Amino acid sequence: MEKIADLIDMKKAAPVAQNSSETEKKTPTLDAKGRAYATGKRKDSIARVWLKPGKGEIIVNHKNIEDYFGRAALRMIIKQPLVATNSENMDIYVTATGGGLSGQAGAIKHGISKALAIYDPNCRPVLRQGGFLTRDSRVVERKKYGLKKARRSFQFSKR
Repeated sequence: MEKIADLIDMKKAAPVAQNSSETEKKTPTLDAKGRAYATGKRKDSIARVWLKPGKGEIIVNHKNIEDYFGRAALRMIIKQPLVATNSENMDIYVTATGGGLSGQAGAIKHGISKALAIYDPNCRPVLRQGGFLTRDSRVVERKKYGLKKARRSFQFSKR
């Protein structure tokens, strides 16, 4: 019993350490050209994202976002983190590979969110609360031996 009481007394007597990140002002980490870089992933898609202040242009694989993503819903998905943080005036350059357009749009959204958090660390709580910094880890289930697809079996024939 004395040992537990001693530990409780030691815990009460220990000074509370201040977190150094709270007292320091957060500064962005940028490359030599003043850009923030991040990688976003979704399904089989990977998006490399460079972000810098500008006019609000989004270039995906050397094409304008309207030319690359025909569906307005995919463009809306990509712009969600920019709208949430009021950062529509950022120029974004993206190289996206793998998967389909939906997966690439999700990867770009994830990459933009991570790049915004690097460029402006004060945006991080807003992005975290919106769920933009969390990678969606769902991927296609693999096909199993003896089955038609991952779970679909061949049609059963009684005779």
